[in-house]
Amino acid sequence: MNWLNSQAFTLLGQHIIWSDMIGNILGLITLALGWRRSLLTWPVQFLSGLVLFIAFYGHLAGSAGKQAVVMVVALYGWWQWSRSKGRSADGHITPRFATWRERGAMLGAAAVGTVAVALLFKAYPSLSWDPWPDAYIFVGTIVAMYAQARGMVEFWIAWLLVDLVGVPLNFTNGYAFSGFVYVIYGALVLWGMRDWWLRSRNTPQPVLEGAPA
Repeated sequence: MNWLNSQAFTLLGQHIIWSDMIGNILGLITLALGWRRSLLTWPVQFLSGLVLFIAFYGHLAGSAGKQAVVMVVALYGWWQWSRSKGRSADGHITPRFATWRERGAMLGAAAVGTVAVALLFKAYPSLSWDPWPDAYIFVGTIVAMYAQARGMVEFWIAWLLVDLVGVPLNFTNGYAFSGFVYVIYGALVLWGMRDWWLRSRNTPQPVLEGAPA
């Protein structure tokens, strides 16, 4: 699979490698499917992680490990959406706003997780070239995917916050295609957030598991 790390083409003076292009195109499709609340969101997300895992495995252990975590969360998302009872009339998951407790828990997990992962990256420099922003993007991605798996509108906000750091970081590190894709992510995030926001207000909210009847 060495071809995944070979150059596909040159764009505006930037060398685009196959794994960067394929993985991020799949990521873009994943976000579009998430907008449509399609169950296919998660298999495509898993495939995107798998492509990047194969590309990184053997020479970028840290990056490969991060993709392994992404794949695990994708499996959780698929399981969560498959079994969800909170579906709308079209058969798809019903978006909802997170409770204040859930928001606090996600913010706390993001903060603690970012610090912990950044310190890990600093202790083992081979895992990351840029520990703090890399940790922020990695943890933010996991939090966003978790919120998406739970059908929370806030997952779009989490993705937007990831984009704000991901765009300049990818261009700085030479991953031009990733940078361009993150710009498109930003546009999709804004439209997707609007759609989920309106749906959460126009559809009856599902009863959460464990909530009193």
